[in-house]
Amino acid sequence: MPKAYSTWTVHPHGPIENLTDNIRRVVGSMPGPPIPRTMVLVRLRDGRLVVHSAIALDEPTRKEIELWGTLAYLLVPGVGHRLDAPAFKSRYPSMTVMCPPGAKKNVEEVITVDRSDVAFDDPDVTWRALDGTAGREGVLTVSSAQGTSLILNDTMMNMPHAPGFGGFIGRAIGFTGPIKLPPITKFMLVKNKGALRADFERLAETPDLRRIVPSHGDVVTTDPAGALRRVAASL
Repeated sequence: MPKAYSTWTVHPHGPIENLTDNIRRVVGSMPGPPIPRTMVLVRLRDGRLVVHSAIALDEPTRKEIELWGTLAYLLVPGVGHRLDAPAFKSRYPSMTVMCPPGAKKNVEEVITVDRSDVAFDDPDVTWRALDGTAGREGVLTVSSAQGTSLILNDTMMNMPHAPGFGGFIGRAIGFTGPIKLPPITKFMLVKNKGALRADFERLAETPDLRRIVPSHGDVVTTDPAGALRRVAASL
């Protein structure tokens, strides 16, 4: 795992993508393995922003986000997503740092966590820990006029096979291919397969479910409920 940055360090990233009225995302790269990572921004009704899995951005993109809302919550969704958290907190010191309760000990190796009871006092945005993960992973549920969105961290990946050396690495470690919970992630994060299977099956019944936004890979917009059931069946 790369060492977390204490200073604002920008790696290549794409533009801001608008997913719904209150969700935007930015896809970037990371040092080391050629695996894309995604920062998701959720705008609360009062204009405050939740930053899920922070990525340091170039100045034009950063300013565009600041115009969209007030950066209020820095949600570190898992142990492997601490890379830019310290630099983000340094740039925006008023942000409240949050993480799943089961990840707090490891996250606090690089940044002080203000809260592990993740809540935003907003009727459209809720977070909870996923069953079977010992509180290490969670799901952010966001409602909008464009339906319900589930934002997951490492419990689902949607990265098609790619050509070249990077594609070879992705296949070798089991990250690419059909929508999945990769074997190495399952080993590291899942403590009770039956509990997580049941939780994913419940999530598949989410009313008006339109999309799943994972931290690695493409947004799932085609049959998101079916994607959850397929991952559940693999546990």
